Amino acid sequence: MYVIAGLGNPEKKYFGTRHNVGFETIDALSDKYNIGLTETKFKAVYGKGRIGDQKVILVKPLTYMNLSGEAIRPICDYFKVDTKAELIVISDDVELDVGKIRVRPKGSAGGHNGLKNIIAQLGHDEFSRVRVGVGKKPKEYDMVNWVLGHFEGEDAAGIKDGIGRAVDAVCEIMESGVDSAMNKFNGKK
Repeated sequence: MYVIAGLGNPEKKYFGTRHNVGFETIDALSDKYNIGLTETKFKAVYGKGRIGDQKVILVKPLTYMNLSGEAIRPICDYFKVDTKAELIVISDDVELDVGKIRVRPKGSAGGHNGLKNIIAQLGHDEFSRVRVGVGKKPKEYDMVNWVLGHFEGEDAAGIKDGIGRAVDAVCEIMESGVDSAMNKFNGKK
């Protein structure tokens, strides 16, 4: 069984922001595979279902971004999921162009506070992640305003494509492994 967790912030005012592409990817998986996000427990909203032959739990933490691990760890513990092999985390990445995907089998938080909290809660950084590019911050913006800003113009279309690729990358990780997903999706737009 896989836990697939998308990172974001739960309030309506954050919907459609750069920081919420993880939530949007979970919504896209939910729609595509008809997995209702109907359970609220463990400081998260989640749903159980199947993607292909795999049992999955789709998760959107309700803790706000910086405390994402406080939701993900209890879910993984309760469902006895091996976080090194069966956890996939989807987050935004300000170092990647809008819509680009970067798949990694492990690694540092790279300055992302949501990933930093998950690593702290789990006690390791060896979980698969799918990072979705939201574009580099322009000089005139501070980081908080950038990640909490909405996509406009070409970027709005580009992020929809990126979310679609993130859905495909998650499925590739489960079907063929993280190395295959890295080869297929990293650096491609």
